[in-house]
Amino acid sequence: MNTTGCKAAPESGGKASKEAGSGGGLARNTMVVAAATLISRGLGFVRDVIVAFALGAGASADAFFVAFRIPNLMRRLFGEGSLTMAFIPVYARVREEQGEAAAREMARSAMIWLCLILGALTLLVEVFAGPLTFLIAPGFADNPELFALTAKLLRICFPYVLMICGVALCMGILNAHDHFMAPALSPVMLNIALIAAALAGYYSGGDVALCMAVGVLAGGLLQWWLQQPYLRAQGFTWRGAWSWRDAGVRRMALLMLPTVFGAAVYQVNILLGTLLASYLPEGSVSYLYYADRLVQFPLGVFGIAVSTAALPSLSVLAAKGRMPEFNRTLRTAVGLTMFISLPATAGLLALSEPVMRLLFLRGAFTAEAVQASASALVAYSAGLPFIAALRPLVAAYYSLENTRTPVIVAVVSLVVNVGLGAYLMQYFAHVGLAVAVSVSAAVNFGLLLTFLRKRLDRAPLPLASFAKCLGLSAVVYAGAWASALGPSLLWFGLIPVWIVFYVAGAVALRVPEADLFLGALRRRVRRNRPEGAEPAKEQPGSANAEGGGKGEDRG
Repeated sequence: MNTTGCKAAPESGGKASKEAGSGGGLARNTMVVAAATLISRGLGFVRDVIVAFALGAGASADAFFVAFRIPNLMRRLFGEGSLTMAFIPVYARVREEQGEAAAREMARSAMIWLCLILGALTLLVEVFAGPLTFLIAPGFADNPELFALTAKLLRICFPYVLMICGVALCMGILNAHDHFMAPALSPVMLNIALIAAALAGYYSGGDVALCMAVGVLAGGLLQWWLQQPYLRAQGFTWRGAWSWRDAGVRRMALLMLPTVFGAAVYQVNILLGTLLASYLPEGSVSYLYYADRLVQFPLGVFGIAVSTAALPSLSVLAAKGRMPEFNRTLRTAVGLTMFISLPATAGLLALSEPVMRLLFLRGAFTAEAVQASASALVAYSAGLPFIAALRPLVAAYYSLENTRTPVIVAVVSLVVNVGLGAYLMQYFAHVGLAVAVSVSAAVNFGLLLTFLRKRLDRAPLPLASFAKCLGLSAVVYAGAWASALGPSLLWFGLIPVWIVFYVAGAVALRVPEADLFLGALRRRVRRNRPEGAEPAKEQPGSANAEGGGKGEDRG
């Protein structure tokens, strides 16, 4: 064992970050992450349809969703960026200044510490699964059978944390080497495992919830396995020197603590909603779960892609003190997020019940469950634009090396969520909990925007573009709502029409984010154009990939 530590690493991103921050690299990586996440989320819908068919929304479903909530929360925190956001800058700096061998030593050291800490945590959960179940879902204590089943499933599911955190570290290594596809596709393996487990349990006549808990572990192993060939292709191996006292790992840990808390407030709010929902009638936890899964689709595909692409550019501009460009880039990121999330919100609000019916009304999932889940979806969807826009705002604070403000604001929003949720659930049951999540997200967004405006002397929100997109989204809502009253599946066939209407309307109203969106599509088409074909000309005023176009400051 090598006991020499690495030199302390600054937060700048090194070569990989510079490449990611370039115009071509930024656009390419955004497209890769968005496309891979789209595939994963699409398969996730198939998974949810099958789970609803096999498991339904009863007591067993509540037990599984509560048991899976903790390891799934860890997946969303680490698998969607917090661990990698802290690891990549340190790894890249060590690699640039001290060489490949030192960077690999730092990665191995981080993995050793992860295994040690999470292994101890897993042992504690195995021993104290009962008390932990009481903390997560105290309302289940009134039903001894439900409580015992939840604790049993938690013991089976929780070791998934070990595997998924290891996958997150693999993701950081690959992203630092400018490889994004395999990490972004890793959730596909979890979806495949859960689909197979649910079908196996249903058709064998066994315990579907128990089979799915085993499927969680199988999914973790498959996700880990998927990363290894790509790591070997980069010349990385887990055999080699490592250190207990690696300075890079210490720096990573310091960066990671506020990152996890600040970026994960939405997931913590969902967890607290689960706790409160355990006091509500049977099925409430499941209704919230299915509604949250649908909201996570646009949030996961576009929110993650935009913030992942924006973070390197914001970090470079902040480090160089180029604040006017920093503000323009942040405005572009927030504007693009709103451009995409507002019509998605309109569609989910208008079509909540038809979508739920189309996806889930079969097998053990009843018409009553459709209605209850659709009501929760409406409440969650109202907060979607704020939840999505939180990601680039939090990335901006970290780029400015300000981790204190996001943490304080996150605490405030958590208090709002718990207090408002506990009050509203008395009158609106599980829907009140979903409303509280949306309100707390709006509070979080508003406070971050206000404090950031004081630092930048201008709010990083293009108000004119926001107003235009909001108006177009209102028309989309009205049209989609009316289509749901017509013949069966007419609403589904008209979805492409509303998308074309929205984008065309944004272009006609000179919304700069529409130019940015269409410009990325044009570049993608040109990249796939056969040799000898004449490339299309850029339209005047279109924004560039880094957010530096003139159109971005309109409004």
